[in-house]
Amino acid sequence: MSEPIENRYEFVLLFDVKNGNPNGDPDGGNMPRIDPETGHGITTDVCLKRRVRNYVELVHKDNSPNRIYIKEKAILALRRKPAYDSVEEEKDEVKKAKKETKKEKEEKISKGRIWMCKNFFDVRTFGAVMSTEKNDCGQVRGPVQLSFSRSIDPIVSLQATITRMAVETEKQSEKQGGGNRSMGRKAYIPYGLYRAHGFISAPLAKQTGFSEEDLKLFWDSLINMFEHDRSASRGEMAAQKLIVFKHSSELGNAHSQNLFALVKTERIDKDNPPRTVSDYEITIDRGSAPEGIEVIEMP
Repeated sequence: MSEPIENRYEFVLLFDVKNGNPNGDPDGGNMPRIDPETGHGITTDVCLKRRVRNYVELVHKDNSPNRIYIKEKAILALRRKPAYDSVEEEKDEVKKAKKETKKEKEEKISKGRIWMCKNFFDVRTFGAVMSTEKNDCGQVRGPVQLSFSRSIDPIVSLQATITRMAVETEKQSEKQGGGNRSMGRKAYIPYGLYRAHGFISAPLAKQTGFSEEDLKLFWDSLINMFEHDRSASRGEMAAQKLIVFKHSSELGNAHSQNLFALVKTERIDKDNPPRTVSDYEITIDRGSAPEGIEVIEMP
């Protein structure tokens, strides 16, 4: 693997959804998440991290150094077991027979944490809490963090009634008088353009080993993650624009809020509801970028 990154980054990700549900709320009957005070749509940071993880797993399978720790249906204690086993193998038989001291336990956890960072992309990228009784590998604070995404304009949350032409059991069929139709509902929004902010810390990258190769893979994931995440509720989601602010130093050359303010998104026709990204004007005020900041637009 290459050396850890040496520059701080911030980024703005713009993505949209058409006739779909970008992030259902389990507390709200799986309706699209919404800010009740403003009506703007919301998606969680976890929602985007899940799609990044799925993309990396799709590209690299379950191979080191880009394995995924928090994968769907994973048993985390078993995912950590190889880390623990590798540490145990280093002990000689005399030490294995003795009761472990507090210092020895801390050293084992530290080595397990290093092993996890070295072998799992999402651990060295997003961090993880792995401090449990079984296969304890401590905690890792990841260098990459994402904010909640928020729609540029308020969204309209709708439900469509759908008909199921079959039932699961004979009992259900009898309840419906021999008919095999049942009714259901599908939540969606007609359109929403969402904006997420992200942060990448060089000092934390040194602690986890997050490298230039990892950074490239992360950018690729943000750009392509929706292309491989199609479902009945997310048929048309797309990453529309990724704007990256690269600092010339490790600790940074400007405050993140000032950099985010350089990216503006305005609706062109304010008399009609937006239905496509072309209904917006997206501008980047490159001329106002502080000294030491490189503005990179992807793809």
